Amino acid sequence: MPMAADEIADMIRAALPDADVEITDLAGDGDHYAARVTSAAFAGLSRVRQHQTVYAALGGRMGGVLHALQLTTAVPKVSA
Repeated sequence: MPMAADEIADMIRAALPDADVEITDLAGDGDHYAARVTSAAFAGLSRVRQHQTVYAALGGRMGGVLHALQLTTAVPKVSA
């Protein structure tokens, strides 16, 4: 059973409450998504650690219920 985009976003926000999360269904099948996650919690973390943080928020659903997630992470830009 595929995951809904809202469910993915809710799980990420539960782990990273300040996160700005954008989810796009890439294939229209509920199995292939792109996610852009921006969070201050990523500050100082390598890109790999940022991605691992998001995957941990998904509670092991990657590769099972959630087949594919194209992930982009970022730290919010500080305005001058």
